[in-house]
Amino acid sequence: MPKHGKKHVSANEKVERTKRHGFTEAVQLAIDAAYAGFDETLDVAVRLGVDPRHADQMVRGTVVLPHGLGKEVVVLVFAKGEKEKEALDAGADFAGSDELVEKIKEGWLEFDKTVATPDMMGAVGRLGKILGPRGLMPNAKTGTVTFDVAKAVKELKEGKIDFRVERAGIVHAPMGKVSFGAQKLVENLSAFFETIQRLKPPASKGTYLRSIAITTTMGPGIKIDPAYLKDMAK
Repeated sequence: MPKHGKKHVSANEKVERTKRHGFTEAVQLAIDAAYAGFDETLDVAVRLGVDPRHADQMVRGTVVLPHGLGKEVVVLVFAKGEKEKEALDAGADFAGSDELVEKIKEGWLEFDKTVATPDMMGAVGRLGKILGPRGLMPNAKTGTVTFDVAKAVKELKEGKIDFRVERAGIVHAPMGKVSFGAQKLVENLSAFFETIQRLKPPASKGTYLRSIAITTTMGPGIKIDPAYLKDMAK
């Protein structure tokens, strides 16, 4: 068996693996158990009572976290003419059309998010095998294929995330940095779960939020009782 370091062992000793906590308590515990020499990210994993194999039970959406993710998001926009200028004025790091498509074909991928105007999707579609597996393909369902490029860029810069349920019925999403403190992280979680609940498919039967867990980049997993969602919303 692998031998873990003292910091890892100490962090795990702070957590009762079977106990389910309230949101604020769980977030504070995650912060206290963080031990890495860098500002760790807090991630949430939610197991939903859906079967993603059925189209009417797919859960996919976006949310702008009120406190962002705590990192600089590099945004690239595929657009022409006035829309290219609009994107740059709104804060896009890169904007352009065919020249960017060719640059990406050659292996350049120094960006985190992409936006495209609908008229550019014919050219951008040729990058599907490059951008798709990396989660970088613009998509109308997440608001990244739009003529309102200024709004799209602003939201991404402010901490908009997109998420979708995996085949196992689990949704994973980042919620910000440990340095935010418990209050801001709880507020980010609250915005995320408000969206998750709003997206509940009518075809989903029984318990929708089956289990919730959070963890920092290097820290132990901490379980949360879904019943505490009502308290978090107050």
